Amino acid sequence: MRILTVIGNRPQFVKAAAVSRVLRDVHEELIVHSGQHYDDELSRVFFDELGVPAPYRQLDAGGGSNTAQTARILGLLEEVLAETAPDLVLVYGDTNTTLAGALVAAQAGVAVGHVEAGMRSFDRSMPEELNRVLTDHASDLLLCSTETAMHNLRTEAAAGEAHLVGDVMADVSLAFRPIAEERSTALADHGLGAGSYVLATAHRAGNVDDPVRLERLVGLLEGVPGTTVLPLHPRTAARLEAAGLRGRLEAAPGMRLLAPLGYLDFMKLAMHARAILTDSGGVQKEAYLLGVRCVTLREQTEWVETVQTGWNTLVGLDADAALAALDRPPPAGEQRELYGGGRAAERVRDVLCAYTLRR
Repeated sequence: MRILTVIGNRPQFVKAAAVSRVLRDVHEELIVHSGQHYDDELSRVFFDELGVPAPYRQLDAGGGSNTAQTARILGLLEEVLAETAPDLVLVYGDTNTTLAGALVAAQAGVAVGHVEAGMRSFDRSMPEELNRVLTDHASDLLLCSTETAMHNLRTEAAAGEAHLVGDVMADVSLAFRPIAEERSTALADHGLGAGSYVLATAHRAGNVDDPVRLERLVGLLEGVPGTTVLPLHPRTAARLEAAGLRGRLEAAPGMRLLAPLGYLDFMKLAMHARAILTDSGGVQKEAYLLGVRCVTLREQTEWVETVQTGWNTLVGLDADAALAALDRPPPAGEQRELYGGGRAAERVRDVLCAYTLRR
């Protein structure tokens, strides 16, 4: 079977690193990089570090509004689909690239597989939530990370076949942890000691696109005691500059603003942080897998298990709640295995093989 894998941002590169490796043992796979994450140098770092096969095509569709970007990716993917004639299009997660890949395939009568199907934050103001829901209802194979995701799809009466496979990003986290520990010099490079800092990330539109909320975010970060390490997402950097807030953040006591990091360096900093402060879905999950306390700058999360087990606290942009959560010790006792034990990619491959035999 010929599979067209459509990816476009850093978390999707990580997920494809797990799946493409096993998929190519039994199927022909072509990767299309939409260019939604348009920092080409950093994209190459992720492909090189994680061993993702080189893209068949790169579309350079980054920038612009969600609507403009999705439309641009749709048009470019339609050409690639006609050129490659795949049997199935595989998409990941919740981005504009995900939705465009699913729509262009479904409208062409090509089967769609959605990795990380069924995730819901139930916050329709987030563009990612709309992308998830629409992609699931356009997909033939719904490849779920958790039992909660399976339940969400049953509740919505999604038409596709749902399969519990586990989380493919967890496969990569488990495999690359010792590699990051050995190879990355991020702690030494930035003069950091293990357990001496909070690692922060922020990029969600709801937090950085509104100048009022962005100023609240800056105020919250200013109040974190000790050292805070913030690899600055390009979107966030642009919004801080436009709002005249970057200088204020740079002047905050203990604040370290870094350029965006590769996967191994980010993992090294994450595994040795005393806590992680984030609005990213993937980082919430990464924190759980690494056994690091997480404080999430959102009111809802799609990764509800991390909250239920006590490793993650949702605080929105409430600075007092964030500081209280950062001071809380991590839960006692052994962590539960939530995300497939490192074999999710193999299960994805097996579901795709079985689906091939029936077609």
